[in-house]
Amino acid sequence: MIKHAKLNTNHQPRLLRAIALATCFSTALTGCSFQQYSAKPIKPATIAAKFELKDPSGKSFTEYLLNNGYPAEHLPIQQWGLDELTYCALFFHPSLDVARAQWRATQSSEARAAQGPAPTLNGNVAHSDDPDPTKKPFAFGLSIDVPIETANKRDIRIENAQHLSQAAKLEIAQTAWQLRNNIAQTLSEYEFNQTQLRLLSAEELRRAEIVNIYQKRVSAGAASNIELSNAKLQLQTISATVNSAQQNKLILLSKLASNVGLPLAKVEVMSLAIDHKRSLDNIPKTDLQTTALLNRLDIRIALERYAAAEAKLKLEIAGQYPDIVISPGAAYEFGDNIWSLGLSGLLSLLNKNKVAIAETTTLREVEAAQFEALQTKVILDASIANAEVNQAKQALEHQQRLLTQQQSNTQRMQRKLAAGDIDRLEMTYAKLEDINAEKNVAIANFQLNKSLDQLENTLQKPLADDGAAGSNIVKAAIKLEGKK
Repeated sequence: MIKHAKLNTNHQPRLLRAIALATCFSTALTGCSFQQYSAKPIKPATIAAKFELKDPSGKSFTEYLLNNGYPAEHLPIQQWGLDELTYCALFFHPSLDVARAQWRATQSSEARAAQGPAPTLNGNVAHSDDPDPTKKPFAFGLSIDVPIETANKRDIRIENAQHLSQAAKLEIAQTAWQLRNNIAQTLSEYEFNQTQLRLLSAEELRRAEIVNIYQKRVSAGAASNIELSNAKLQLQTISATVNSAQQNKLILLSKLASNVGLPLAKVEVMSLAIDHKRSLDNIPKTDLQTTALLNRLDIRIALERYAAAEAKLKLEIAGQYPDIVISPGAAYEFGDNIWSLGLSGLLSLLNKNKVAIAETTTLREVEAAQFEALQTKVILDASIANAEVNQAKQALEHQQRLLTQQQSNTQRMQRKLAAGDIDRLEMTYAKLEDINAEKNVAIANFQLNKSLDQLENTLQKPLADDGAAGSNIVKAAIKLEGKK
């Protein structure tokens, strides 16, 4: 709707001055708000040097530990266990910096969603070559377009941005938890590697004793060279296995360094506490699935994404109602002063935004289906992980019984050796059987730790004996303050 009216010509100079002042003010205001581009190139050499300078014994990391409730009496850290290494990853690992940067980006989007549409200023100048002396040759116009949003669109945009921002914030905790799980698995592997090295080294010594016994017997004509060759081959095999386990130790330390975000040289000098015990009593006896659903961060992220999809659908439904633009203006046209008032809006009432509504409805259904699939997977994974823990526990108990029996048999063999009923070779083989039984117990214990790591990851709930430490780790995973 447009209204026109002539203004008093006596107001002509005043109008022109107002137009000029408004234009100058708008230009000056806009110019003051301009930001200049500032280049920020990436320098790989600087980043590499910064990585090498990361120090878990530095002052900044110590302050971070104290800010997150780590006991001051335990500083400086002498034994690096799961909790200490997790704090280290929370502070140094670059993947958390990425997650935090992504969260800050969603916060910016949240602030942008709160901004309404800005008014626009329109001006024009015209000149006529009409020779009629009664007409003025110039025309000037100035108008302002003021958009008005309808159907509460701004609040819906804010709601959508808030859900996406919360999902991004939970992604920080999810990334932190994944780092903790990787560290726990690597520590279990490292503990198994150290036990293997100890047992394999003991077996290597026993095999060397057997070779020495056979060498003496061959020299005395009491054994054949075939027996000696078989003993040497077995010694060579176990020596190669020991070397492989030693090389695997370096691989595991490199893997641990990758998980905590530190140079390998810094991790190699750490004294690792590899006895991170998890009590089976801390496993929920009932409602295991409920525990998983209440603790899983990906479940909470999926709920936030579904809520964002719902907000987006509400926004498209609100889009059925057109926004309105009010355009008041004033003009001086070849001697006439005119004021006007315009009103405009998109003709969205014709199609009622049906295509966009149908699309966002489908996207909401996709989010709902993904959430249902994720929840079902969590429920099934919790049952499988619990069954694997029970199976590994039974296997460990069985191997421990066999080890006890073998140790009793070795003690009987020791008494027979003292009585002269058996020789050193038989006694050495009995000790080898002891070592083999210990190796089976170590394998079963590793499988139990592995299954506990998987259950802990499925529940996303620490199963450590010290529940307070685990709780602090989870809080530090979500907490953003105190970062370097």
